[in-house]
Amino acid sequence: MKAFTDLYYELDATTKTIPKVEALTNYFLHTKPEDSIWTIALLVGNRPKRPIKTSDLKLWSAALANVSEWLFDDSYSVVGDLAETITLLINSKSENVSEVSLDELMREFEGFSKLSDEEKKEVVLVYWKKLSPRELYIFNKLITGAFRVGVSKLLVFKALARAYDIDEKVIAHRFIGNWKPTNTLLTDLLKEDEFSDSTSRPYPFCLAYALDFDLQDLGNINDWQIERKYDGIRGQIIVRNKQVFVWSRGEELLTDKFPEFEELIELLPDGTVIDGEILPIVEGEIKSFNQMQKRTTRKALTKKILQDIPLKMVCYDLLEKDGKDLRDLPLEERRRLLEDIVTHSKAFNSSLILAPVLSCDAWKNLNVLRTEAKSVGCEGLMLKRKDSNYETGRKRGKWWKWKVDPYSIDAVLIYAQSGHGRRANLFTDYTFAVWDGDVLVPFTKAYSGLTDKEIFEVDAWVKKNTIEKFGPVRSVTPHWVFEIAFEGINESPRHKSGIALRFPRISRWRKDKPLSEANTKQDLLNLLHANL
Repeated sequence: MKAFTDLYYELDATTKTIPKVEALTNYFLHTKPEDSIWTIALLVGNRPKRPIKTSDLKLWSAALANVSEWLFDDSYSVVGDLAETITLLINSKSENVSEVSLDELMREFEGFSKLSDEEKKEVVLVYWKKLSPRELYIFNKLITGAFRVGVSKLLVFKALARAYDIDEKVIAHRFIGNWKPTNTLLTDLLKEDEFSDSTSRPYPFCLAYALDFDLQDLGNINDWQIERKYDGIRGQIIVRNKQVFVWSRGEELLTDKFPEFEELIELLPDGTVIDGEILPIVEGEIKSFNQMQKRTTRKALTKKILQDIPLKMVCYDLLEKDGKDLRDLPLEERRRLLEDIVTHSKAFNSSLILAPVLSCDAWKNLNVLRTEAKSVGCEGLMLKRKDSNYETGRKRGKWWKWKVDPYSIDAVLIYAQSGHGRRANLFTDYTFAVWDGDVLVPFTKAYSGLTDKEIFEVDAWVKKNTIEKFGPVRSVTPHWVFEIAFEGINESPRHKSGIALRFPRISRWRKDKPLSEANTKQDLLNLLHANL
């Protein structure tokens, strides 16, 4: 536990990559494998569920600190982080260093499901009373399920590669997938042939950067493969050992959600991995992402919904053929092999579609294809160097995404709520409304897009123009208009407006626009119907 605590503070003390990798490498070199596997899981997001209810932790810590519940809640609203609030209120004076290992602690958390609330409380209180302030904070981060530190997966994989002298790409592949620290040995993950989940394991996804410079800087357009950028679920379909597995980019196993792909066990060669986009496609037309969500959010897939919203994969890339990793081959070669497999499969144009490669003779003409994207249910274009290999994660230079301009609407700020963590004392979470006749109807929330200077200005204005308070939420005098950008719009019976936006954010503060000129609910409905 001490080594893990020291690692956290080392990582949290810097924003620079090299010191973070050095700290991680040193930790892996000198820490027991049982602790290292938990550390990897915690850092890459493979965290277990919160073992204790938040309400219980608040009650127990308030009682131990001898403060009332209202005072605890007020303290929490100011601090903005539950783990830090508990740590500050308990105010440990202990200088003891815990002898419990990270592995022992996490396994004790795992066993909480078998304990009564009183037994859980007894265990937690023992730790709260004996841990030093540094360890107490980390303990609380773990037990509240809020453990996070500024380290990407790629940095963890880089450090592991250095510590164990294994290629970084190989490390990334071995640590992706459905492994759990409770039943996985680090030595098994590091030894490819001995890891039991290798049959289902996907490859780390290759991601693109947003294009942020002039197209001419890319050089000869003939060196680039141009594709549509689709708006679905990025995934990998794996056929190995007469089994099929479907993984999302978020490393979620979704095989049961997509029974359409079960046929691929018989229709694709064994040892095949295809990267692509899973989309709802009806009679050749790509349906909205909202239709996709109707499929993915259902616990039980009825015959009707399978018929109404059939899914297909638009195939981008071939990562494995006959069990052989193809990622180091140039894209042009992988594309040729992909075309051969997909077009000769009986799944062609049923569950699998080949992503079309678009042609354009000059960069100056490419914007025409980009502008057409929304009309065919796409977000923009992908630009990939034909000689590029399939990288791990996001690397600048060889893959770029060039999205169409987002939708936008002018809306009125009507509610504000405090943020969390470092923004706990600022009103940074906003609710916006549009006109429905003479009434302002809330339709979306947005949390990003303003500069720090603008956030402070809005915060001061909210505090001076509050009408009512509803717990942490304040209603404010309708006055300011903001331009809200978003990627898509859908019907939503859960929202009062009947509308939900996809990826809403503030694009600018319209100080030039009066309240009366904000958009209307009918404007949103017109936009919705135009995109159905």
